[in-house]
Amino acid sequence: MSNRMTAGISKVIGKRRWAEADAQIVVSAWRRSGKGISEFAGENGLSVQRLRRWSERVQGGSSGKVRFHPVRVLGGESVAIEVVLLDGRRVRVGEGFSSEELGRVLEVLEGRA
Repeated sequence: MSNRMTAGISKVIGKRRWAEADAQIVVSAWRRSGKGISEFAGENGLSVQRLRRWSERVQGGSSGKVRFHPVRVLGGESVAIEVVLLDGRRVRVGEGFSSEELGRVLEVLEGRA
């Protein structure tokens, strides 16, 4: 794991209780690491059970289920979609986008492509 990633999750790992946003940071770091849950948890002083429980809660576990969030349409003539990834990166898509292209972009950003 990179030093930047370790520094980003070290504050969260030390907390006794995690908010969902805290857990998303750690779960996202684990997924990006490419390591197994036991290896990642051991290297970071985490309980495997805690990481597994939060993974299921914030990302639907390993099932890869999509989570939908409430949407508000703000004023203006054009409509855009903004996708906020778990690590905070944002993708803004304007009118007329291709769902296939958006899917490919998200796969790249999530490290699946």
